Amino acid sequence: MCGICGLAQPRGRPPIPTELLAGMLAAIVHRGPDDEGRHVEPEVALGARRLSIIDVEGGHQPLSNEDGTVWIAYNGEAYNFPEVRRELIGRGHRFRTRTDTETLVHAYEEWGESFLERFRGMFAFALWDRKERKLLLVRDRLGIKPLYYTLHGDGTLVFGSELKSVLRHPRTERTLDLRALDLFLTVEYVPAPHSIFREIRKLPAGHILTYQDGRTTLKKYWDIEAAGAAGPSPPARPEEAMDRLYELIKESVRLRLLSDVPLGAFLSGGIDSSAIVGLMRELGATPLMTFSIGFDDPTYNELDYARRAARAFGTDHSELVLRPQALELTETLVGHMDEPFGDFSMFPTFLVSKLAREKVKVVLSGDGGDEIFSGYEHYQAQALAQNPAYRTVAALLGPAVRRLPPSPKKKGFWNKLRRFVQGLDMPAGARHMRWMMFLSPAQKKKLYADAFLNAPERKKDVIDEEPFAGVFDRLPAFDPVTAELFLDLKTYLVDDILVKVDRMSMAVSLETRVPLLDHKIVEYAFRLPGEWKLREGTTKWIFKKTMERLLPRENIDRPKEGFSIPIKHWLKTELRDMLLDHLGRERVERQGLFRYPAVKRMIDAHFADRENYSHQLWALLVFSLWSDSYLP
Repeated sequence: MCGICGLAQPRGRPPIPTELLAGMLAAIVHRGPDDEGRHVEPEVALGARRLSIIDVEGGHQPLSNEDGTVWIAYNGEAYNFPEVRRELIGRGHRFRTRTDTETLVHAYEEWGESFLERFRGMFAFALWDRKERKLLLVRDRLGIKPLYYTLHGDGTLVFGSELKSVLRHPRTERTLDLRALDLFLTVEYVPAPHSIFREIRKLPAGHILTYQDGRTTLKKYWDIEAAGAAGPSPPARPEEAMDRLYELIKESVRLRLLSDVPLGAFLSGGIDSSAIVGLMRELGATPLMTFSIGFDDPTYNELDYARRAARAFGTDHSELVLRPQALELTETLVGHMDEPFGDFSMFPTFLVSKLAREKVKVVLSGDGGDEIFSGYEHYQAQALAQNPAYRTVAALLGPAVRRLPPSPKKKGFWNKLRRFVQGLDMPAGARHMRWMMFLSPAQKKKLYADAFLNAPERKKDVIDEEPFAGVFDRLPAFDPVTAELFLDLKTYLVDDILVKVDRMSMAVSLETRVPLLDHKIVEYAFRLPGEWKLREGTTKWIFKKTMERLLPRENIDRPKEGFSIPIKHWLKTELRDMLLDHLGRERVERQGLFRYPAVKRMIDAHFADRENYSHQLWALLVFSLWSDSYLP
């Protein structure tokens, strides 16, 4: 696992300054504290910071083929590289290391750009082909690893694992993209291909960007297809699917145990992380170390479930109880995110990563199970919203529900009912995203200042913007449930969940592997009928039935909680002064993007417990903190 950066320029330009590449690398030391490497030619400069996992002593990067005509700076893991390496040796290739990095170089020599089809894993890399004089930027199929880039007006391409490396180039502009800001305030993240800066882009998942002499082309090399469109037909019986799923997930976990350094697993006690830990035990992982985080507030605390799972599988278990320390963490975490990011769960993700890093360099995580097997409550909400009877009841209850205050608990029936009714206020065309949006069009009219509200770049509705528009166009090809999963796979998973996990784990130099997002599992899951995933209101039905052979009943049947924190309380206590400072009249009016009276009304209502505006206020606070560090 590494952090990469670099640049490419047309022929005939002055030499690339080595101090520029050094500065870009210095910005991402946390991603690779073990080693640094640089390769500079007249047209390209590649840099890598390395977190040594495989071939600890011999895996220095950037790395080349035998004659130095192909170079790579690589971030990630190709878990099946040993079998590809053996095939390449049989074809006459000579290896100097035991790394997956070198295997990719020789695979490119042998098969050209089709070499990606042969690898299973997570990666983002830059590959320089000197003979063809072209640079390839590649991102893995699901977007587990990040990659930013910008093309300057003079034809110079600058790229990096994190935005902060790209910003180290003196000619990289920092123009706030109001369209991206609107997307962030609506869904709490900035989706690819956008970044918060107009001139900088994210390479979308499953894509290759080719740079040659000042010009770029973008090509998709992988995507999910609807059942029947490609590949074998889905199984006829659920039991057949359960057997195959178990085989695929077990194989995926086995591949991700490949490591020359200690590894462990995150364990919440939910079905996803428990299944990963159970399979690690079944595969003989020793020692098996697990890590959990909990809270003083019992409505947020899941430690008891994690402890039970740890006992069931005999793990060496470590846990941490998170007490309010948001003030000291907030500025640190916002800085690590590079862009405004509103998902509260970055706090526990960072802290459990920090806990794990005390003992291991690699962890396995259960992320991805909700998006491929239908684990979220908003899938249930969307199904209910299609029923006229439920819509009628919600319409009748709506006025009373909106008037009465929220419960202080994390969830509960009352808070769920309020969220369901609020979601129905969002555009119906947004499907289940209605319950994942935090500013309605009516709220934006009250909150946004005229310059922001009427900006030309935000005249489209969020669902008419990319990537949402392109995803919505494809939904009719899937059955109703699988369509909702596809929407999350292409947006929320890649641009929220995986961004959070990558940044928060790499902030402490920890590699996180996600077995449930092996592309073979994802492809298989998307061929299964939606009614096997969400069955009579039961989420993850097929996955739960599959794991009955492995997990204790209590870890299968427990209600889904989510990896959240009591931010609605923290904003009124530990973060109160910071919130009032950053969202005070003077700052808000100087910024010129929001109407202070609307901000003030939200603060007052939240502090008085008349309404839960934690999502909206946190997003505004994060943007203000981020602006202080990143905007000129």
